[in-house]
Amino acid sequence: MRMSTVRYPKSLTGTFMAIEANKDRLLRTARALDAAGIPYAIIGGMAVQTWVSTIDPDAIRFTKDVDMLMRREDLPRAQQALGAAGFAFQEVMDVGMFVDANDPSPKRAVHLIWAGEKVRSQDLCPAPPVEHRRTVPEGYQVIELIDLVKMKLTAYRRHDQVHLTDMISVGLVDRDTLAQLAPELAARLEPLLVELGR
Repeated sequence: MRMSTVRYPKSLTGTFMAIEANKDRLLRTARALDAAGIPYAIIGGMAVQTWVSTIDPDAIRFTKDVDMLMRREDLPRAQQALGAAGFAFQEVMDVGMFVDANDPSPKRAVHLIWAGEKVRSQDLCPAPPVEHRRTVPEGYQVIELIDLVKMKLTAYRRHDQVHLTDMISVGLVDRDTLAQLAPELAARLEPLLVELGR
């Protein structure tokens, strides 16, 4: 019996390729930093994806870039380690990032957040320490769940709220989480829980 070949539309094929390229960037970055002994933690959409997949892999939402927590003082060593792995450091609109030589778009770069510092002066909380992380089976370091929740509640843009509802929907975040938050952050989480009937 002859097996038929599934042909995906070009747009879908491009999506698959973008997802794989982003995961490759994450793993190349992680391997280079781990080899150099530089602490880091994956944050943002990739961290949400990682945590959600521990409960329901079908519920993950894909993202086109990598966000990484790092200590500012480790940047010179990171530039050396990631330079050897094919990444170049750039600052675009005051955002530090490592751009992949294979795909030099800032939109698809590894974006940096400095550990222990506020992203914006008006933020309620600074970014967490880089030590608040764990190694996942895929071999990279991801920020602890409660710290990820705090970061999403601090930023609280529309896509941050969507990421929070993703984590609520699979049971990673619930009413017990409220007690682990500062009152200002708990006040932002409460309506999302109510919206999802939790």
